[in-house]
Amino acid sequence: MESYLEERFGGVQAKNSSEEALRRWRRLCSVVKNPKRRFRFTANLEKRGEAEAIKHANHEKLRVAVLVSKAALQFIQGLSLRSEYVVPEEVKAAGFQICADELGSIVEGHDSKKLIIHGGVDGIAEKLSTSKTDGLSTDEDSIKRRQDIYGVNKFTESEVRSFWVFVWEALQDTTLIILAVCAFVSLVVGIAMEGWPKGAHDGLGIVASILLVVFVTAASDYRQSLQFKDLDKEKKKIQVQVTRNGFRQRLSIYDLLPGDVVHLAIGDQVPADGLFISGFSLLINESSLTGESEPVAVNADNPFLLSGTKVQDGSCKMLVTTVGMRTQWGKLMATLSEGGDDETPLQVKLNGVATIIGQIGLFFAVITFIVLSQGLFSKKYHEGLLLSWSGDEALELLEHFAIAVTIVVVAVPEGLPLAVTLSLAFAMKKMMNDKALVRHLAACETMGSATTICSDKTGTLTTNHMAVVKACICGNIKEVNGPQNASKLCSELPEIVVKTLLESIFNNTGGEVVFNQDGKYQILGTPTETALLEFALALGGDFKSKRDETKIVKVEPFNSTKKRMSVILELPGGGRRAHCKGASEIVLAACDKFIDDTGSVHPLDKTTADKLNGIIDSFAGEALRTLCLAYREMEEGFSILDHIPSQGYTCIGVVGIKDPVRPGVRESVATCQAAGIMVRMVTGDNINTAKAIARECGILTEEGIAIEGPEFREKSLDELLKLVPKIQVMARSSPLDKHTLVKHLRTTFNDVVAVTGDGTNDAPALHEADIGLAMGIAGTEVAKESADIIILDDNFSTIVTVAKWGRSVYINIQKFVQFQLTVNVVALLVNFSSACFTGMPPGLLALLIC
Repeated sequence: MESYLEERFGGVQAKNSSEEALRRWRRLCSVVKNPKRRFRFTANLEKRGEAEAIKHANHEKLRVAVLVSKAALQFIQGLSLRSEYVVPEEVKAAGFQICADELGSIVEGHDSKKLIIHGGVDGIAEKLSTSKTDGLSTDEDSIKRRQDIYGVNKFTESEVRSFWVFVWEALQDTTLIILAVCAFVSLVVGIAMEGWPKGAHDGLGIVASILLVVFVTAASDYRQSLQFKDLDKEKKKIQVQVTRNGFRQRLSIYDLLPGDVVHLAIGDQVPADGLFISGFSLLINESSLTGESEPVAVNADNPFLLSGTKVQDGSCKMLVTTVGMRTQWGKLMATLSEGGDDETPLQVKLNGVATIIGQIGLFFAVITFIVLSQGLFSKKYHEGLLLSWSGDEALELLEHFAIAVTIVVVAVPEGLPLAVTLSLAFAMKKMMNDKALVRHLAACETMGSATTICSDKTGTLTTNHMAVVKACICGNIKEVNGPQNASKLCSELPEIVVKTLLESIFNNTGGEVVFNQDGKYQILGTPTETALLEFALALGGDFKSKRDETKIVKVEPFNSTKKRMSVILELPGGGRRAHCKGASEIVLAACDKFIDDTGSVHPLDKTTADKLNGIIDSFAGEALRTLCLAYREMEEGFSILDHIPSQGYTCIGVVGIKDPVRPGVRESVATCQAAGIMVRMVTGDNINTAKAIARECGILTEEGIAIEGPEFREKSLDELLKLVPKIQVMARSSPLDKHTLVKHLRTTFNDVVAVTGDGTNDAPALHEADIGLAMGIAGTEVAKESADIIILDDNFSTIVTVAKWGRSVYINIQKFVQFQLTVNVVALLVNFSSACFTGMPPGLLALLIC
């Protein structure tokens, strides 16, 4: 049986199955009583085809729009343009100067001509009655008027189907329809022959059985649909950084309105159509909307941002112009939502089991009908009365036919594939309570088979609550945990060093210090950025005044490949300065000078370099994350179009950031190991930091190997075959290293691999893994989009809970299958043998209840 199912129904994978494989198993399901119910929770391949057609049309539309826009710009430069646009009266009455359709045509059509006519981004902001710096006013009347004119940022969703829709679908069962016809004929003939109520007993018994089956089926399916609706809402909860009333705040994307100022960073999803206000090195991936994988550079010359696209690199401020179903993404989402999830391998195999048993049941039903009816036909044949039938004889033949049909009803386990969905849906609901949001049903099933977990360190094994506790500035190591220690350090350092250090931290950052409505400062950004900014504030720095002293002219954001972030500043007295921060050994290797304890700059000789590397190793040995800060003066001939230099820096200092291990992680790792699941740490941190944390968590053992990404990359295939099973820690890894490790574990060693990820560059590894686990707090929208399960609290212990639920799903399904098949097979054999060997057909009601 197993080999037969694998051969015919085994083409469907846990994820990324081909369309041909999905179509093939559907064609093999020959005995299907109720297609609407049997295939309710399988992918709608026709709707997916429609979505792909929309993507292709979008691609062509955008390509033509860009070409037309470029051609138009060549003609309109230097010409005086007049606007023929007339503002609708209801828009004027609401206090705005541009309507939703006009805004939509500008952004969606990449219409530079219209944008210039309306005064560019400044003009659009003015017509939307908003401020590019302070954002919207939040008074209720203003918000209500804006919603009435421009709509809300919500997409059309399929309506919740009522209970009676499920009753109607349950009635579509072919065998139940045949039985209903039999019941009707039985009632008519019975009442005609024996009168009311004696002649109606059999017919009413069949009707009661049909209604019982229909209502039980409908109630089960209705409850299940409500569960899926709740889970679907959780999947769509996305928040973004927005400025309103001059204050930065987090807001649901569904609350956005035209005129909002949204802050986007690498990995974010663009929440609505809009225009670029300001930003650096912004690259947008439009593949989700157009299918085109090549990223698009968005800047002041090409300011159009489309809803649903992803920020691949850089950061920006965006002015929202169009929301909801007026965007192409809204129209695409309405179609995609009807496409459904891929069916799971277990669902497909149980469909195969149901098909095989159905074919056997059909065979026995035919044999039963022949055996029951052969006596009657033989008698009629010998009497020469084949064409003459009495009412009793017709009723007897009808009862034989109903028995045969009922055997098909009992024999075909139509609910078997749905049992998987029910069990998975129950597990999804329970996992949600345990802080794990399942995005794809198959992940529940696959997680039960996991043999390896490749986990990040920061935020998953550790708390992600970071603070600078040690610093080496001007060659001296100081404890800096606490405001008093920080102010003491500040008093001991030369003024020029403190000034340069604060300039580096406050300008070379992806974070920000803002004031909330209560007048208290709030630090926005990643935990690492937050720790650095808190350190700078403790030194007595003022974020706003330090930022106002210089002008940022170029930014190269941090990413997992370069492992550093760089900016170029325009100084108040003229000239430019570059600041760089990142992985300590990488930034230190880019330095050829250092600052001594008097504030003087000296060449970085081998002795000093070795001393600094020793300090980095000692920090890492204490399980501290280390960052090196450096700067360099730029030559006059440097153009901002060039890349920021990677060498020639002066080392300012090294900081050690404490990120404690989460409580309970060691016990969770031990639980995994006892259950046969190997836990590996894959991190971008220093190898000594990684090893210290891994030992604390119980991941790194005496037999295990810790390796750095660059060394891993250099290994030959033969070396990797020996090395990969022993790797327990991989440090300074790039996303490609993680992807390569996962691929080898899956293909060469046949492991079922679960991988955690939070960054945009983790998407390939999450996609490659059997189960992709994205972090709900630290994870970017790109990582979440590529994941199968989102860990809402970023905790490793939650991953272990998910594995437990995965295994329980298998046990539950196994028990249900045993029960279902026992009932089906026994009912089939008992009814067949009763009919064939005793000649006494069992009652229809008893048979249906079986």
